[in-house]
Amino acid sequence: MQTIPLCRLRAGEQAKVVRLLSEGAIRRRLLDLGLAAGTPVECLMTGPGGSLSAYLIRGAVIAIRRRDAAGILVDTL
Repeated sequence: MQTIPLCRLRAGEQAKVVRLLSEGAIRRRLLDLGLAAGTPVECLMTGPGGSLSAYLIRGAVIAIRRRDAAGILVDTL
């Protein structure tokens, strides 16, 4: 396992959330979406230009901006 920012996960790769580095409103929003420590996450696809990616989180597909995904640390599986 390797700890990386979520934004470095490639399509088809899976990981588990280790820690949220984000603060304030974005942190609350990520927690509301289910991104707590231990949550499994899979990158489904990255949009053109790489500024937005789709992730499977707790059975829902969630789009997260690259800058926000950079504040989420995950362990690759």
